[in-house]
Amino acid sequence: MVQLIVGNKGKGKTKHLLDQVNTIIKDAQGNVVYLDKSTKHMFELNNKIRLIDVSDYLVTSSDEFIGFICGIISQDHDLQHMYFDSFLKIACVNEEDISATIEKLETISTKFHVDFVLSISIDENALPENLKSKVIVSL
Repeated sequence: MVQLIVGNKGKGKTKHLLDQVNTIIKDAQGNVVYLDKSTKHMFELNNKIRLIDVSDYLVTSSDEFIGFICGIISQDHDLQHMYFDSFLKIACVNEEDISATIEKLETISTKFHVDFVLSISIDENALPENLKSKVIVSL
């Protein structure tokens, strides 16, 4: 399953994402990974959550990002949840290409039983129609 936290920049999406990941870890049966563009939020995350700074891995396109995600999943068969902060930046996606990338994540989620929660700096009204049903928080 792919879920979205959306809203314009500076509206508090990261706080919602951090609150959700720190809550889910209490009952998670598998592993939880948090991807971000830096390690800025390292001390706000429960120490059971693996933080990955995507900028360390030279990801420069959405296809490379999808490959990167598949690599993480292939190395951790107990992975249950992945949280992506600043999704547009870490995935190298622009607003026009967002649907295709999220469709690929949905396919990966179904195949490998990993849930994804994405923080996206887009107003809900600007999202493509096919993504609006995935919104769990709109700020």
